[in-house]
Amino acid sequence: MPPLFNFEVHTPYRPFFIGQVESIILTLVDGEIGIYAHHAPFTAPSESCILRIKDDQGVIRFAFVTEGILEVKDHKDVLMVDDAKWPEEIELERARIHRQEAEENLKSAFLKQEIDRAKAKLHRAEVRLKAWEMRK
Repeated sequence: MPPLFNFEVHTPYRPFFIGQVESIILTLVDGEIGIYAHHAPFTAPSESCILRIKDDQGVIRFAFVTEGILEVKDHKDVLMVDDAKWPEEIELERARIHRQEAEENLKSAFLKQEIDRAKAKLHRAEVRLKAWEMRK
């Protein structure tokens, strides 16, 4: 059995996941990364993405997470995000509405800040919908 490490995902509203895992895969601002036990310590910003967690039984679980901060330390990694949901927790209609609103905001955006904000909202909505499709 591969070595395990402690992994936690926290939102401002709840501890989303706490457990021992074999690996995690997520997207940082400069690309996708896989983390295993004994990884070199670092801290980095993460993107909205599908978080893949391979648990201590070898089962891979998927979750939607928003932008946040990943801290990798000796034997304990922590991901702090604004929101995290298992695919079965995602409300399909609400996610579709958010995507539609983001598309409309992007069309009407004029300033760079407005465009960036609309693109980020659209990306979150699309990732959330992709996560919903991954439910069991």
